[in-house]
Amino acid sequence: MLRRILLLAIWLGFVSYAFFLAPPDNFPLTVELIKNLCVGNWQGINPLIIALFYLMGIWPLVYSSVLFFDGRGQKIVAWPFAFASFAVGAFAILPYLALRSKNPEFTGDKNWFLKNFDSRWTGIFLTLAALVLVGYGWRGDGFDFVYQWQTNRFIHVMTLDFLLLSLLFPILLGDDMKRRGWHNHRLWWLFALIPLFGPLVYLCVRPPTKESTSQ
Repeated sequence: MLRRILLLAIWLGFVSYAFFLAPPDNFPLTVELIKNLCVGNWQGINPLIIALFYLMGIWPLVYSSVLFFDGRGQKIVAWPFAFASFAVGAFAILPYLALRSKNPEFTGDKNWFLKNFDSRWTGIFLTLAALVLVGYGWRGDGFDFVYQWQTNRFIHVMTLDFLLLSLLFPILLGDDMKRRGWHNHRLWWLFALIPLFGPLVYLCVRPPTKESTSQ
């Protein structure tokens, strides 16, 4: 119960901060920035912002690779939260984490959809994509990014969203390892403490989910 209250408090705090305390938002400019980022019109945009924007597309796939297995056997379904995270990141993940229960076992069979998320090739593809994005972002102007983080709500909240997703992933990691018969606390710390690439490496090396017919 305490865990649920804490996670809901973090969610409410994040929502309140994003709308009322974050730097002011210029909505038309934000819409134009998002449109240009989506269509590849990157001229004049700091590569750090481009890399961060697309890394925020990597995170939902990382979470989906765990959530769709964790959701099997929960009282709440995981897929609405997983799909919503592609648009709003941790704003969607936090309520699920608050409402879920411990679930160290996978029940039933894996369909083609789950098999794709269970595949190590998915982890390898996401890791390579993340490496390319980080390499591209390395060319960016750090001072400009800090200035935009201080003055632009979209960039400010997106950065905090990235950090929050990094901090929240270990909540799901332990149960996912147990579902795969992997009981190693040292590896848990390794995967949990390295932002983004810890979870990505985990997806590359984790054993397949152990299927069970128990209810």
